[in-house]
Amino acid sequence: MTTTTAAPRKTARKATRPADQAADVAVSENLLGGADFGGADADTLRELYTDMLFIRRFEERTAQAYQQAKIGGYCHLNLGEEATVVGVGKAMRPTDYLFTNYREHGYALAKGIEPGRVMAELYGRSTGTSKGWGGSMHMYDTETRLLGGYAIVGGQVPLAIGAALAIDYRGGDDVVVCQMGEGTTNIGAFHESLNIAALWNLPVVFLVINNQTGMGTTVEKSSAEPDLWKRASSYRMRGERVDGTDVLAVREVASDLIETARREGKPALLEAVSYRLKGHSVVDPAKYRTDDAVSTAVEHDPIVLWHNRLLDAGVLSEDSAAAIEADVKERVRAAVDFADQSPHPDPATLFDYNYATPVAGDSRRLPGDPLFTA
Repeated sequence: MTTTTAAPRKTARKATRPADQAADVAVSENLLGGADFGGADADTLRELYTDMLFIRRFEERTAQAYQQAKIGGYCHLNLGEEATVVGVGKAMRPTDYLFTNYREHGYALAKGIEPGRVMAELYGRSTGTSKGWGGSMHMYDTETRLLGGYAIVGGQVPLAIGAALAIDYRGGDDVVVCQMGEGTTNIGAFHESLNIAALWNLPVVFLVINNQTGMGTTVEKSSAEPDLWKRASSYRMRGERVDGTDVLAVREVASDLIETARREGKPALLEAVSYRLKGHSVVDPAKYRTDDAVSTAVEHDPIVLWHNRLLDAGVLSEDSAAAIEADVKERVRAAVDFADQSPHPDPATLFDYNYATPVAGDSRRLPGDPLFTA
């Protein structure tokens, strides 16, 4: 295998780190200027805007439902990362597999899962993607090939390698995309998985969402090598960094890496730099962030940037933007209504999907049931 330690591609509109801002990876201010859309037609550009806006409004409604106690457990939102979510989703084929961490609602929508089923899972209803038993952090849908939703940091990475190995073993041409946060790059399973992927030439793209604050700690304070894309060079695979606030840049670079993995079985690592607009979860007030960090995140809101860019190019008007907004809100409302009207799962089904086949001694004791029966 040829050693490749690629610098971020210019076509990727790469992120940069100013020397005087060591605690923050700032995205270049001029990256979204002008009307260079890489040949994309107006309908496609508006579709990207609509998809990003839908995820934004869906997640905002999710936060509201959590405050209303309609959603329980932990809940992590994609607010600020919509351009990366949509860009990667557009780069994948419907048959490609996606493994995610616990911040996956937007990815479920981008993968094509019906919004009502996603909201129903958040509500813990039987019509949800995991029959209501998984909740926010455990979305799963074999039809669209979203294979989780994993609450344990990095728990999805070795499993994604297993799926890539199965594809390679069977001679298929599907690709696995394994999404994770920047904090995952410091755990052992991350390095073990990259090593195996490179050693066995597996068709997998590791997608690192660098929102610059792993829970409450900056990348520079938790990673000896904060340029996360460079970690690919340790395993002689291609590494790229992309501006995660630019949906076209993400789609372009992700498409290149995914199609290379499809043709050649070459794994790759893609670091998408974005800004988390809220705390780590819906209950995190993010008081550890400075006012400057918050204002910087707001200035790099990918939806506002894309909206303004389309307006400047004449692709979008205030009237058409308002029409899209109204349609998006109606679709979100329909998803909420579906979830509200869906039944709760029967407690008797709690253990139905523990094992694929019957297992001897499988305990199905519910809370309050006696430990031993006569």
